[in-house]
Amino acid sequence: MEIQVGDIGHIIQLSVAPVFLLTGVGTNLMVLTNRLGRITDRSRVLEEKLRTTDPVHHPDLNAELITLYPRAHLINRAITLSTACALMVSLVIISLFIGDALSVELSKFIAMFFVLAMLCLVGSFLVLLREILAATNSLYKRRIEPIARP
Repeated sequence: MEIQVGDIGHIIQLSVAPVFLLTGVGTNLMVLTNRLGRITDRSRVLEEKLRTTDPVHHPDLNAELITLYPRAHLINRAITLSTACALMVSLVIISLFIGDALSVELSKFIAMFFVLAMLCLVGSFLVLLREILAATNSLYKRRIEPIARP
């Protein structure tokens, strides 16, 4: 079995679209990890305030912490789904390359990996949306009414 330069060019052409998808998933992972970092930083600040402030303020701090923990859990789920999507897309690329290079019929595996990747990506976006709704809902709950001006 001998792979020609033209064959490699064809294989790379097949792999370009999934590579762009992989780039988008990587960007999604950056957004998710940044959100998780912000949640983690805020919870650390609140936990430190709980240790150093007057217990009178503890209910407010605890209430905010109670909203941050589920949000962090949701972001972790979204990161897991996005990572699974990236792994499935990588398997699509590997399968395309191996299938074409070795003339092995892998179209069913490629289709299955692609469908699973899309399901993971959709799931990640849905969980991200749920986390965003939880974040905005917690803002409305803690909203301070402005002082009326004469």
